[in-house]
Amino acid sequence: MTRRLYFLVPDVETARRIVDELLLARIEERSIHVIAKADIPLEDLPEAGLSKTSDLVKSIERGGAIGGAAGLLAGLMAVAVPPAGVILGGGAVILLSTLAGAGVGAWASSLIGVSVPNTELKRFQNAVESGQILMLVDVPSDREDEIKALIERHYPEVNVAGTEPTKPAFP
Repeated sequence: MTRRLYFLVPDVETARRIVDELLLARIEERSIHVIAKADIPLEDLPEAGLSKTSDLVKSIERGGAIGGAAGLLAGLMAVAVPPAGVILGGGAVILLSTLAGAGVGAWASSLIGVSVPNTELKRFQNAVESGQILMLVDVPSDREDEIKALIERHYPEVNVAGTEPTKPAFP
């Protein structure tokens, strides 16, 4: 299980030092994400991608679930009331329609989700717009307190802004 920690950092140089310290603490670079105002050059810092700054992932999950349910219902209807003179293989039709519905639902919702800002980051919007840098750091649950203490001890100017609920390592 991993936890996402949020840190509000005052400047790029402090963010760079924190990234170096996290790397020394064996937090992988792919687990560190930095978000800043567009006019702040992040240079070699691990910038957060579209999946972190938008609601893309949540939208895909919702769209896949809703599309899969719709496909399942369509498959059940096709098996229960087949077209005249057509014999359908029940299980295959239900499976294929469910998978097709999930795929179409995930695809369609991803088109919307990519343009919607991440709802979990809204609370940090004013701080980022004022020039602070938001760091998202994914750490193993059992190292959460250790990493928070490390940052608080070495960087008192950094605001440890909270954590995200526990998520499985492989959703």
